[in-house]
Amino acid sequence: MNTFDRMRLDGKVAVITGGGGGIGQVYARALADAGASVVLADLDAARADEAAATLAKDGFQAIGVQADITDRAATDAMAAKATEAFGGIDILVNNAALMAEIPQVDILDLPAEWFDRVMRVNVLGAINCIASVKASMVERGGGRIINQVSAGAFHPGGIYGASKIALVNLSAGFARSLGPLGINVNAIAPGLVENDAAWRSLPADHPGRTALAAAIPGKKSAPAEDLLGVLLLLASPAGEWINGQTISVDGGWVMRL
Repeated sequence: MNTFDRMRLDGKVAVITGGGGGIGQVYARALADAGASVVLADLDAARADEAAATLAKDGFQAIGVQADITDRAATDAMAAKATEAFGGIDILVNNAALMAEIPQVDILDLPAEWFDRVMRVNVLGAINCIASVKASMVERGGGRIINQVSAGAFHPGGIYGASKIALVNLSAGFARSLGPLGINVNAIAPGLVENDAAWRSLPADHPGRTALAAAIPGKKSAPAEDLLGVLLLLASPAGEWINGQTISVDGGWVMRL
């Protein structure tokens, strides 16, 4: 197998949560372009179906599935639909998360219901999805789980960063427990992605964005497409020896020795 063939995903099935959103759609198209059949799961059924239909129109194997990832029964149903459509699950991308929706207040002033909601979506949601796809991955001889975290996990901050550092920790824990079953678990930690959610969270004219840019030695921000090299590496045979890692894609904003 040559170098480029090791990045192929022919015959694989990938589930992408938050698949109807900006980064989710970019991820789904990349995985489909590499040969995978893709399941775009989203709380918004219409958005998931529309994104999947766009891929199908371009000749890819894709379906949309409605899923509330905070509900284990719903993630079990998501996995069942993926298996019914394509025969099983090989790749899970836990991309769904709350960010721009979170009230921009000090964490001490954050209403308790928002604390619960963020942790349920950003942390419990990933746990539910992993639990729901595990049996199918084991049956198919292994799999890849890729958790979307954030550069914000490694900086002091509010509930969003707290939820993402929790997912960093869980990624390593799942890598240890699922690795013997042939399931690799890793995480991607993006920096300032140029999409609608990021602009709503940190507007272009926000002084914080200028300060952050000054702290980044390389590229300051990037479109979601700049995450695809790491995504495909972690999802494909080329990354089979990578497990339990969080890979930053952020221009050098976060550097860990």
